[in-house]
Amino acid sequence: MSAPETSYRICLLPGDGIGPEITAEAVKVLDSLGAVEDVGFTFDEALLGGAAIDATGSPLPDETLAKAKAADAVLLAAIGGPKWDTTDPDQPRPEQGLLGIRKGLGLYANLRPVRIFAPLRDASSLKPEFLEGVDMLIVRELTGGLYFGARGRETGVAGAATGGGAGMRAFDTMEYHEYEIERIARSAFEAARGRRGLVHSVDKANVLESSRLWRAVVHRVHAAEFADVELVDQLVDNTAMQLIRNPAQFDVILTENMFGDILSDEASMLTGSLGMLASASLGDGTALYEPSHGSAPDIAGLGVANPLAMLLSVEMMLRYSFAMDAAADRLAGVISGVLDDGWRTRDIASPDTPADRIIGTIAMGDLVAERL
Repeated sequence: MSAPETSYRICLLPGDGIGPEITAEAVKVLDSLGAVEDVGFTFDEALLGGAAIDATGSPLPDETLAKAKAADAVLLAAIGGPKWDTTDPDQPRPEQGLLGIRKGLGLYANLRPVRIFAPLRDASSLKPEFLEGVDMLIVRELTGGLYFGARGRETGVAGAATGGGAGMRAFDTMEYHEYEIERIARSAFEAARGRRGLVHSVDKANVLESSRLWRAVVHRVHAAEFADVELVDQLVDNTAMQLIRNPAQFDVILTENMFGDILSDEASMLTGSLGMLASASLGDGTALYEPSHGSAPDIAGLGVANPLAMLLSVEMMLRYSFAMDAAADRLAGVISGVLDDGWRTRDIASPDTPADRIIGTIAMGDLVAERL
């Protein structure tokens, strides 16, 4: 058999916890898909997060960033865990690796689709009638805000201790530049043009100066370039409420870094499980794809983790990095078919799911790969 004419190099970052388990299923599915599509996928594995700290002392080794930059796409599983939790600002944390690779690759736009799979409606904490018509895209700015602003601790600060004496003070700075807001706003408006044409821009402009700049710049970009798209301003606390009260009203949600981090996790529960939410991080360099869930160290090694968010992240990679829309549609259709036939991992199983339909990580990956 001749080698495929088209080949893509993927940097794999299995990370921590359940990460290596769901990464193995992604590789399995990509191998199966590659055989069907006559496309070659090669994999270059690297360390990130806690695993990198253990091996090198750094959450983002130079070698990892170099491999990511050289790849056609980066596929990240999950990082972190109690082993590396610390309140010591001088100790490395796994999350520094994730923030660092996003910055190093110039990834400023995080796209998180939230869609309801009909067979999983009962897995959601909301009543099924509240899920009718839910299909949204959260567009989160990735390289600004609190996560990248100046931060630190100071000791011996007057008034910081109880009673007004000297004590300790900590600070984190939320900061945004116009260009950062402009480019993420364009990403959201362009996405909305291909959807229902509605953007909710989320901020806290009644309190925060950075949000006032956010709102002003978003409106300027909208008026100058995207007047055909409907724009709604919404405060972040109201958005958090509306995601539960009436989630179907949203098409594209545009928001800054920390607000997007919180709101996307809230929105994931509309689907019934974080194990069903994929994401793409796009920008100036190699794009990065990852499920939105964490490393779930409590179930690591048990073989019960849900690999579907990882596989749906592969679907996004096929679309955004490789322009393989037909293959992405094929993968999405297979995943839907597996769910339609009643197969579940335990996180998305309902009380009436037959015991013989509740399967583990490897079995779920096998089902998808075989059906491809």
